Amino acid sequence: MHAWEKQGMENVFPGFSDFASLDEVGPIVLSHGDGIYVVDIDGKRYLDANSGLWNNVAGFNHQGLIDALCAQARRFPGYHSFFGRVADVTVELSKRLIGLSPFEDGKVYYTNSGSEANDTMVKMLWMINRARGEPERRKIITRHNAYHGVTIATASMTGKPYNAEFGLPLPGFLHADCPHFWRYGLPEESEEDFTQRMARNLEDLIEREGPETIAGMFAEPVQGAGGVIPPSKGYFQAIRPILRKYDIPLIADEVICGFGRLGEMWGSDVYDIEPDAIIASKCLTAGYYPMGAVILGEQLTAALMEASERFGEFPNGFTAAGSPLGSAVALKALDVIENEGLIDNVRALTPHFQERLGRFADHPHAGEVRGVGFMGAIEIVADKNTKAAFDSKVGISEKIANTALQNGLICRPLGASVVLAPPFIITRQEMEGMFDTLEKTIAEVFADVRS
Repeated sequence: MHAWEKQGMENVFPGFSDFASLDEVGPIVLSHGDGIYVVDIDGKRYLDANSGLWNNVAGFNHQGLIDALCAQARRFPGYHSFFGRVADVTVELSKRLIGLSPFEDGKVYYTNSGSEANDTMVKMLWMINRARGEPERRKIITRHNAYHGVTIATASMTGKPYNAEFGLPLPGFLHADCPHFWRYGLPEESEEDFTQRMARNLEDLIEREGPETIAGMFAEPVQGAGGVIPPSKGYFQAIRPILRKYDIPLIADEVICGFGRLGEMWGSDVYDIEPDAIIASKCLTAGYYPMGAVILGEQLTAALMEASERFGEFPNGFTAAGSPLGSAVALKALDVIENEGLIDNVRALTPHFQERLGRFADHPHAGEVRGVGFMGAIEIVADKNTKAAFDSKVGISEKIANTALQNGLICRPLGASVVLAPPFIITRQEMEGMFDTLEKTIAEVFADVRS
């Protein structure tokens, strides 16, 4: 093992890492990036087919983003956004975000991550309801297999079984059905009927818990860390009237889908979600600076302003949130996505991305191949007819990801799925190489599994 790798094993405690795999193959210590590639300390190049963590959409050495960061650092490197003091670039960014949002008017509250933004949104809803004289409205609805973050509140919102290791979720965090038709549809049930069942079950949950106790529902347009799960047909159109009926705000968690991943600025545009607020992060700065944002629509803005004025302030904040450095980078990132052809490239290459992805459907161990825009997943199964997964001890998706690394490709294992979410700057030729390498990798893994 290289000295850097040995030191990494000894001194770095990694999150969301398979320790058995790390013990076997060791960590990869990276030194720099070049376009859509990252390079390790030995000079080996890896095509990063997951854009870092969904976010490095302009690649790893975009000169315009680097220049924006450096120029702002020379002019005004850091400040808070407390007490009504805010950097000029943060004001400019806020105006830009409201202009890009589905809202005619509103306000932006800054954090350092998507987790913090979702956590803050929960507190905003609780404060609004207390000011309205409805302090019992505290319960938060999310969905099974959803991912909303890693704070205590957002881990409670995340509908993944691993949070039981922390004794979560906390009381009052409710998980509705995951709208994954392939996995949860009943025999002989149409996708439309499945959607209606999801909607009925949601309304049953609301009535069982008491509508007067529900503060809001959070939903990703496409469940990202759940394994790239698009909603069933008509899902948001089916649940939106139910939420309105019970005066429950719908918060779109656009941390992964926002800013072009699906070929539109927002996943809410793709699925006609009509949210009351948007949670943003990741692509907001193209991965060049940690930043998150709560983008409030008109009604929630007015309600929060009233609640804050009643108390005298909104007693929440993060030291580095809304920093001038992050704001300058975000402004440049939005310009790059909108005006340097990145979102246009997603639109242009999505048909080819989805076509190449779809070829895996013929593989005998591909249970479902699914995707939208520049997001795709191959769900690996032991039995295609029964949809039965491999024994967890096999670690099939981890095997595929580790073999892909040996072949110079970074893809992500998520449960039984292998996920691809390439940078927006990928070319058609690079995309061909990405899929060719994945095909070779999967063939190698199953040759080994069969042997």
